[in-house]
Amino acid sequence: MRRLLLSRTAVSAAAALIVVGALATSAASPASASVSAEESAPAVTWSVAPADATGPDGRSRVELELDPGASATEHLAVHNLGDEEVTFAITAADGYLTSTGRFNMLPSDQESVDAGAWISVADSVTVAPGATSIVPFTVAVPADATPGDHAAGVAASILSTSTGDGARVGVESRVGFRVMTRVTGELAPAVALAADGRYVISWNPFQPGRLEVTGVVENAGNVALAVEGAVESGGDRIPATGFEADASGAAGPTSADLLPGEQRTLTFTIPAVWPIGPVTVPVVADATAVGPDGTQLAVHPATETVIVWALPLPQLVLLLALGLIVLGLALGRRRRTSKVDRLVEDAREAGRREVLDKV
Repeated sequence: MRRLLLSRTAVSAAAALIVVGALATSAASPASASVSAEESAPAVTWSVAPADATGPDGRSRVELELDPGASATEHLAVHNLGDEEVTFAITAADGYLTSTGRFNMLPSDQESVDAGAWISVADSVTVAPGATSIVPFTVAVPADATPGDHAAGVAASILSTSTGDGARVGVESRVGFRVMTRVTGELAPAVALAADGRYVISWNPFQPGRLEVTGVVENAGNVALAVEGAVESGGDRIPATGFEADASGAAGPTSADLLPGEQRTLTFTIPAVWPIGPVTVPVVADATAVGPDGTQLAVHPATETVIVWALPLPQLVLLLALGLIVLGLALGRRRRTSKVDRLVEDAREAGRREVLDKV
């Protein structure tokens, strides 16, 4: 059994999860591996970390490399930070990365079909106040498991109740960490990309608009990838401005970790683009993966060329307005000239009549 590093930009492994009614889940900040569950009773606070048989060993997550049909025993340390004895439920489930790059586990009401189902662990553990209990768990890889990276998580949780709008709601609070298992065999890192774009007009005809490109990048291989996206414009390489930024509206990261089969949406903004018709923008998604010996695996970048029509509508409107002004001036001058001509002709006609009358 060997341990390996799966990604050079890996997200923190500790994941604090709050599950409400077994229907909704949300990931708490990975910077903290403890959660407080507030009830009428004193708050329960605990932490969970990878461990060996004697105690926490300093790892933030468990990473294994196993052959199909092989197994390994690991441990988790559950530390009760409260003042009362607590019985924690111990669970394992398939893991995934959220759209913002945080690690999460499937909620309790969803059945695991991958690495989460490979983990055997005790159903519960009772921990005295201030004490730490070490719980072993076994990762058993099926004989027909596909090569590559498989994500799961293990967690310690408690079920509490809260009252809202007159109804009592069950709240499952859990704290855990990531368990990554790489199944030996042929590793096939691959990344795929689909992109599209649009031109955003500046209605000031003397200022350029901007080009916005949106792409969907997918881990099409069987190993975890660290992906970066960029577009080329005017000889410059412009990185992605966000891999699915969160609801705050702030720009997201310029790179992302992707587990096999996962997708992320990335965006690019190219400023100062004059509307000169079709604009061609090459888009590229670069990816890196780590091999069993810690070296980087070769990953062919995914590329796509986006063609966006940048129509000079403000300039056309300006030209049309200038044309109308010129036309109006010309028509006005023509009318004035015609009026003068008529007056001259009328004067001549009056003169001829006056001469004829005298004769």
